Amino acid sequence: MGDAHHSGGTGHRPSRALVLGGGMTGMLAASVLADHVDEVVIADRDRMPDSARPRKGLPQARHAHLLMSGGARTVESLLPGITERWLAAGARRIGLLTNLVSLSAQGWVPRIPTEHFTIACSRDLLDLVVRERVLEHPRITLREGTEVRALSGDARRVTGAELGRAGAGESEHLAADLVVDATGRGSQAPCWLARLGLPAVRETTVDSGLVYATRLFRAPPGCEDFPVVNVQPESGPSRPGQGLTLYPIEGGRWLVTVSGTRGGEPSGRAEEFEPFARGLRHPLAADLIAGAEPLTDVYLSRSTVNRRRYFERAASWPAGFVVMGDAVAAYNPVYGHGMSVAAMGASALRDTLRACPPTDARAARRVQRAVARTAEAAWTMAVGEDIQYPGAVGERPPVAARLVRGYFQRMLRTSTVDPAVIRALMDVMTLSAPPAALFSPVTALRVLRGPGGRPLPGPTITAAELALAGPGPR
Repeated sequence: MGDAHHSGGTGHRPSRALVLGGGMTGMLAASVLADHVDEVVIADRDRMPDSARPRKGLPQARHAHLLMSGGARTVESLLPGITERWLAAGARRIGLLTNLVSLSAQGWVPRIPTEHFTIACSRDLLDLVVRERVLEHPRITLREGTEVRALSGDARRVTGAELGRAGAGESEHLAADLVVDATGRGSQAPCWLARLGLPAVRETTVDSGLVYATRLFRAPPGCEDFPVVNVQPESGPSRPGQGLTLYPIEGGRWLVTVSGTRGGEPSGRAEEFEPFARGLRHPLAADLIAGAEPLTDVYLSRSTVNRRRYFERAASWPAGFVVMGDAVAAYNPVYGHGMSVAAMGASALRDTLRACPPTDARAARRVQRAVARTAEAAWTMAVGEDIQYPGAVGERPPVAARLVRGYFQRMLRTSTVDPAVIRALMDVMTLSAPPAALFSPVTALRVLRGPGGRPLPGPTITAAELALAGPGPR
């Protein structure tokens, strides 16, 4: 393709969008852009697997990834029919809270009907199904094994990018009306912009020091409808936050991820995995995996820093360039919001381009501001909790934020006995409603009244579910 961006003799200049990164964010962005340009090119360093297998550029895919209802519905709106494709490929639609056994920081969460759910499967399967669906579009092509060397253009307008084969020295200029950076946590956007003569973009981080470790187990026979099991960490300055998620995924497997902040980190040693799980606030998950067959070693990750780059606040911004997904705001993965926010960013891209096409010089700035708004709720929730842990590094929240956190803690306590409050909380936690919904008059009154009863005395797992899981310490 190269610079062949203009057709000769017809008077028509084909429009092109270039998406940097072929993960979830990049694929969803490409699906939107295909409705507005003649051609969409996706460039990614990796060679994409043809099945639900890991790829080098997404090592965190080995850990639990929760695509909750707010995000899943948004992806469905972008790619109609994608939910059925996930389910046909082996994923499950697990009701929240109907099929969730969860110990919150304030007690066991009741299992009650709500409209919320999670798509339960491996991250590799989620990505594979989305990738196959997006690449069916005749105007979208994927260039694998291709890395980004630099942006083309100047401080006023990005006109494309310099691309090269991974590991090779030669570069090729690919012209584009709009370039979208969807390269994730490792994005080099600040460096690329600096080379164009633009000033540094403000960046902030909050680091709880969290480490997480994952191991796959073969689920016992008959556990196809087993619930998600979750022990949430307690945040506070006195002790590390430690937690666990047991997640049923395709292929009759349990994906178990444990996590701990500074002073309470899990190790990568297989013999220490179950003991770590047993040392949490309740040993239920350790009991469940005690007799299960391990299928893998332990995968360890420390890439958990919350990082936000405020591109939308830049004094000047080049036309033709947009940053999306984790390249804008990357969250501690323990909260399960990354993919949902990426989907909402793609939805914001769609809505903005309907009024301002990608060839318009104003489009990039408008999209950047819209994408930033979709990150706000998840960012506030993540850093508000993470900064509380011992040794957390980052800007301390203002007094007003600390008062709000006190209200939130009371809400958690009330939610263990009040179905209306837990439903309101789930609306926000699944990114189906804005945080302001937690302060509606009805919800606020219930929170201020308090729980008015005692939380459940023990795990909400049923005797039938325990029997399916097989023998083990109880």
